[in-house]
Amino acid sequence: MSKRLIVTGGAGYIGSHVCVTLLEAGNEVLVIDNLDNSSAQAIERIEQITGKTAPLLRADLSDPSCKGQILDAVKAFKPTGAIHLAGLKAVGDSVAQPMRYYRNNIEATWTLLEALEQADAKRLVFSSSATVYGDLNQNPVQEDGATGPTNPYGRTKLFIEEMLKDLAHSDSDWRICNLRYFNPVGAHASGKIGEDPTGVPNNLFPFIAQVAVGRRPKVNVYGNDYPTPDGTGVRDYIHVDDLAKGHMAAIHYLDENVPNDGANNTVDINLGCGKGVSVLQAIEAFRNAANREIAFEIASRRPGDVAEIVANAGKAAALLNWKTEKTLEDMCQDHWRWQQQNPNGYDTDS
Repeated sequence: MSKRLIVTGGAGYIGSHVCVTLLEAGNEVLVIDNLDNSSAQAIERIEQITGKTAPLLRADLSDPSCKGQILDAVKAFKPTGAIHLAGLKAVGDSVAQPMRYYRNNIEATWTLLEALEQADAKRLVFSSSATVYGDLNQNPVQEDGATGPTNPYGRTKLFIEEMLKDLAHSDSDWRICNLRYFNPVGAHASGKIGEDPTGVPNNLFPFIAQVAVGRRPKVNVYGNDYPTPDGTGVRDYIHVDDLAKGHMAAIHYLDENVPNDGANNTVDINLGCGKGVSVLQAIEAFRNAANREIAFEIASRRPGDVAEIVANAGKAAALLNWKTEKTLEDMCQDHWRWQQQNPNGYDTDS
């Protein structure tokens, strides 16, 4: 059965791939995005890939002056639920600008919840993060592990999770899934949509790709003295297409089940592949995919980073019937295809 879904942040990196997956499965979407760290061209390319429309409401969920417009648009769309991806997301920036992150991410969620409540569409998949765990658990990390984010970005995600649990506890009509992502990478196989960060990339793979295509001279490797096999940080990378499929699986789960994960009507689920890759291993894998050298330089550790975090994805397999399908090689090849076809990101068209 097709669904009508709000996708906040739907013009962004993850959001554009989620929209493609939803549309190709016969669903309808309304994208809400302020285009602060995304491009309207992503919407055009979603429509090129799928042959279906992805209407965009350009509005800022965290801006009180946009609230009335958002409430009216959501009510008129008559959604069955929402996938909430909008938010500021850079760990380093959150350390430098914590109040901006708290205001933006929490206020945006508040407005969306109000809009969904007024539209009687109380199904929500929330884009949370593995950063909610901090550096407190044995790897691979399970959902019932200790939470303790080491940066304001991660704390905004944890605070929103708690807010959603309180809401669902107070109103049993809500069904909510908090998807704790690990590290999305790669791009759509067409090369039409991919990660196009504004300014200097905060994440590893787009930085590597920009070095490979000649936009930047070298990759900064932040720390080589961590307690990991080669001293560099270890992360669990997941192909963005696999991640997008996880969102659709979560929507189906909420339609068919009443989650009860220790907090009424909510469930926390990791999305990751369960395998760690170090920074140096990622650079080497991308070098092989691009067939060119990638210069790097060791720099000081960044505040807020943890040494290693890898997912236990068993719960996603059990509840969502979901697991990753694409390899690190796939991630690098697809990301490189996107970067080659779009050396300056979406600005390549202009």
